[in-house]
Amino acid sequence: MIPLDWMPPLMFAGLVVFLIIGFPVAFSLAAVGLFFGMISMAQGFFTIDFLQAIPGRIFGSILANDLLLAIPFFTLMGAILEKCGLAEDMLESMGQLFGPMKGGLGYSVIIVGFILGAITGTVAAQVIAMALITMPVMMRYNYNIRYATGVLAASGTITQLVPPSLVLVVLADQLGRSVGDMYQGALIPGLMLIGLYLLFIAAVAIVKPKWVPALPQEARIYTEKNGSTGHWSLLVLMVFCTAAGYAWSQVHESFMQYMTGRTTPSPADEVFIMSVASASILALLLAMLNRVTRMGLLSRLTEQVTFVLIPPLVLIFLVLGTIFLGIATPTEGGAMGAAGAFLMAMTRGRLSLKVLKGALESTTRLSIFVMFILIGSTVFSFTFNAADGHIWVEHLFSKLPGGALGFLIFVNFLVFTLGMFIDFFEIAFIVIPMLAPVAEKMGIDLIWFGIILAMNMQTSFLTPPFGFALFYLRSVAARHDYVDVITKKTIPAVTTGQIYKGSIAFIILQLIMVAVIMINPEIVSGGITKVKRLSADQVENMLDIDTVDYGAAPALELPAGDGDLQLPNADAEDEPAPNLDMGQEKKAE
Repeated sequence: MIPLDWMPPLMFAGLVVFLIIGFPVAFSLAAVGLFFGMISMAQGFFTIDFLQAIPGRIFGSILANDLLLAIPFFTLMGAILEKCGLAEDMLESMGQLFGPMKGGLGYSVIIVGFILGAITGTVAAQVIAMALITMPVMMRYNYNIRYATGVLAASGTITQLVPPSLVLVVLADQLGRSVGDMYQGALIPGLMLIGLYLLFIAAVAIVKPKWVPALPQEARIYTEKNGSTGHWSLLVLMVFCTAAGYAWSQVHESFMQYMTGRTTPSPADEVFIMSVASASILALLLAMLNRVTRMGLLSRLTEQVTFVLIPPLVLIFLVLGTIFLGIATPTEGGAMGAAGAFLMAMTRGRLSLKVLKGALESTTRLSIFVMFILIGSTVFSFTFNAADGHIWVEHLFSKLPGGALGFLIFVNFLVFTLGMFIDFFEIAFIVIPMLAPVAEKMGIDLIWFGIILAMNMQTSFLTPPFGFALFYLRSVAARHDYVDVITKKTIPAVTTGQIYKGSIAFIILQLIMVAVIMINPEIVSGGITKVKRLSADQVENMLDIDTVDYGAAPALELPAGDGDLQLPNADAEDEPAPNLDMGQEKKAE
């Protein structure tokens, strides 16, 4: 007879065996959960009620979870824009913009990767599209192969942390936290990582300029009649729109108070998103006005960059803005994003039946993939927790030295190691449900904890031997020497070793960001709106309560306890309860 205490480690070991032999993850999770559940019932640990409870758990946590509808909506938004040629247009425009600079193509890949990451949310599509378009150009103009492969692979991983991200939706569901709060917490770390990538490219351009040559003059197609590149026109437009965005940030508070009647300060993330959105909309309107009136105030390069980059940015920021403002839930924001992508593809004249069919197929495949993994992980975790697996995990980690810091260091090492063999979804659905209760008992903020893990799990796409971004890049990189059709030069093949070596620098940069977030939690939590808590004395003073004896009626007393009460909004008695998925919790007046 197997003791009940042995069940959790045996379940974990059995799952590892299934994954090693290559059995599908979803079915591995469900099979291990049901197998050990049957053993437990045979030995009298569980009753037949165990099996009867599983369907209810699956329906309640998955099929009836409206939050998970955000996944197909955001996926559809990205799939439509990706398949209508948005990546090609953006890479061409950004290549022309940064081409005269050393390392210009690297800057272009990272910036376009950031925008596509926020749109598509799919590493595979992003890496393949970027590599097919940009790698031949990099090889044509003598970019270092290891540098080029590293930049292309890393650009695809940006999608993990940039809102609106599918990864953050999954993490929010697994951690039991608001998607809106996860988006707010991830915004600054995501931008910091992109900035770190850009600084690395700038450093390479200084230290190894021969690795990252500028585009030759004949490769620059958006030039003016007088021979100028048109960069000054773009700079003036950016300065003007940036000033307008800054002006909006100064009046955002009063405007929102007037429109919504709220008295709480606006979170920094909300102000930033809406300021950038207003600046982007202004730039688009000015470019449209210039083209319609034929005033010729903007250069060809400025118009091309504006019409290609601004519409998807406006769509992203408006989706995030509605979520941050509490106007829409993440599910509603995703639906609005999908509708916006549909209209954008129509206005570009690229929405065909083939494009729509391909987008729907991609969305269906990913949604079914996530649903089956969720079902499998639900069955596994149900059996695991019924066998007191959560207690086993808690006791296992409670013995670690260093308290909460020691726990975080060990967890990050564990996730980094697992990322070498399995991808994000497996880690999110297998490991995080075990770790989250322990982290919460240690007093670790789960939003901060989730962002640390999301940043760490980015490395799973870059770490050999099973870095998926590396394999995606390997599938499209040249396996044999070939002759370039333009320069007529022989371009050498790209080896797997070069791809692996190119990823090392970016793995280090991602781990640096993990350490920065661990050391500075306010990077994550600083922009999240907190509920103000008042003491019992403060509540009594604000309400000016007089305790009067009415004979048999007792005097009004405040509830006993620890003295911390949340003051509700007295003017909102009849209002419906707020939706926590909006990421905006109401503060006390």
